[in-house]
Amino acid sequence: MERKKRVYRNLKPLDEAKRVLFETFRDLHVGKESVPVRKALGRVLAEPVVAKHSVPAYHAAAMDGIAVKASETFGALPERPVILPKGGHTVMIDTGDPMPEGTDAVVMIEKVETKEEGWEIREAAYPWRNVRKAGEDMVKGGIILPTRQRIRAFDQAALLAAGVYSVEVMRKPRVLIIPTGTEIIIPEQAPDLLPKGAILEVDGQMLASMSEECGASAEIHAPVSDIKSELKRTLKEALSGNYDLIMVIAGSSAGSEDFTPPLLEEMGRLLVHGVTVMPGKPALIAEADGKPVIGIPGYPVSAAVAFREFVRPLLYMLQGLKPPEPEKVRVTVGRKIPSKLGLEEHVRVIIGNVGGRFMATPLAGGAGVLSSIVHADGIIRIPQEVGGLSEGEQIEAELLASPELINGRLVAIGSHDLTIDLIGSMLKEKTGGRVQVSSSNVGSLGGLIALRKQTAHFAGSHLLDEETGDYNYSFIQRYLPKVPVKLVTLVHRWQGFMVQSGNPKGIQSIQDLRRPDIVFVNRQPGSGTRILLDYELRKAGIPADDIAGYYNEEYTHMNVAMAVASGAADAGLGIQAAAKALSLDFIPVTKERYDLVIPSAYTGDEKVQLMLEIIRSDEFKQQVLAMGGYEVDETGKIAY
Repeated sequence: MERKKRVYRNLKPLDEAKRVLFETFRDLHVGKESVPVRKALGRVLAEPVVAKHSVPAYHAAAMDGIAVKASETFGALPERPVILPKGGHTVMIDTGDPMPEGTDAVVMIEKVETKEEGWEIREAAYPWRNVRKAGEDMVKGGIILPTRQRIRAFDQAALLAAGVYSVEVMRKPRVLIIPTGTEIIIPEQAPDLLPKGAILEVDGQMLASMSEECGASAEIHAPVSDIKSELKRTLKEALSGNYDLIMVIAGSSAGSEDFTPPLLEEMGRLLVHGVTVMPGKPALIAEADGKPVIGIPGYPVSAAVAFREFVRPLLYMLQGLKPPEPEKVRVTVGRKIPSKLGLEEHVRVIIGNVGGRFMATPLAGGAGVLSSIVHADGIIRIPQEVGGLSEGEQIEAELLASPELINGRLVAIGSHDLTIDLIGSMLKEKTGGRVQVSSSNVGSLGGLIALRKQTAHFAGSHLLDEETGDYNYSFIQRYLPKVPVKLVTLVHRWQGFMVQSGNPKGIQSIQDLRRPDIVFVNRQPGSGTRILLDYELRKAGIPADDIAGYYNEEYTHMNVAMAVASGAADAGLGIQAAAKALSLDFIPVTKERYDLVIPSAYTGDEKVQLMLEIIRSDEFKQQVLAMGGYEVDETGKIAY
């Protein structure tokens, strides 16, 4: 049976889609409610708050001393003190005590001597000196906090001090999140071995937490199957419920089983179906029963973009607030970023202060790669009329991390190894998060080129010189002839063929890769592992085209291991630690040296020094050995 082809019903540019959203719901606001001040942290005031009594409520001493009438002390000097009789209104007083009747100043205790005939005052006081006047802090009837103020910890203290014990705040927007899809499984209910085609429902939690960060109260509905009648019933129940905003995850695209658009067209108004933004194109905006319904794409990065662009500002608007502007920084693009004309592309990047410039390097991965936004430091928006960004071009990036964190970033670009992740974890722990590593896996050659372009602090490299059998020296001389560097040995590691547990295909050597029943998974060109494979193929006299899967490429050892573990490939060349991590069998091919290439200009940097200190520590070496497939006898030594 041929499936009916659908199209996006109301595709709009991002700015136009946002205009439609906010114009449609501009008069929609949540109500207000009264809450105790002690429970009001983070809530938004619905009206100004007035002090019920003055603070302080009486004239009070601001320090320890003698309460006096100021005029009686005039002319007092250390060499010519004034004697005031004890008793009456001239009395000793402590900080915070009410001022006695008839007094208007306090002489510090250090400027007073006790004499038999009275108080010897050695310094004249002027009226109200060292006195907190009644209402100096807050005056009864005065406005303490304005409307739409988000209540902070010290605001709570001020309210209680002024006799205000409950406040009128904006009610939290009530959000319902409906995950859809027959293949969706709640993570806590998933079996240990996930069935093929099953998808863990994680978008709901991400969207709920993002909603709560905007001051909303979010509820996640149980997953709804891809059955039109079931989705319709769920939407009807949601619209009749006490919700201010509804999000429907997935089912908003133009596929044959994407029922959300026609249902919302039937139940209300389909305002926007599809947005010219990447990722996030399948986003949907509708109005039903006066409520906003936002269709959220199923891929997690697309879901995050749709939330940031539509749901976040709408939740603030419902509370009568403007959303906070994201922090931005001007960055230099580290390498060319292509993009499609007609689509506004939101590119996830790592950012680091390298040589006094904020360098931005794009992270690999599509809309389904959740880790790409986890590791991102910022987002670059490429306008839809621009066909990409050139290397060296400057542009603003919206920060996902604070400028302080970015200044503490060590940017690593080059070959992938699990020990780089370990260095990052230990650095973060040692410095309390002040210093972190952001890495981009582009292969060893890509790392050297990044150092030449001054876009990284260091690179991981394991480039084999086929003539000498050594690692990295000749490539550094070829690609970094004018860049002084230090070559620090990180580890020696075993490279070999990763095969499925039990080696069901009986793979024993590189010759087996020619067999028609063997599917291989390779690393990308420029990676040290790809260079090693090509070297071994030439030694064995095997043409690359004889290997099924030679051009099937992954960017990390763990991705190669995952391809084998999942059955997408029968074998792949990689490190033993990756094979061990996924319980694969391992057939050793060679032991190689994996180095860190660090420009001499950065070796004095405190962050680099901390990294080298960790690398040379016994704790690091022990954890590396526990991974398997590594040797650490030369770890931390300067090799060049």
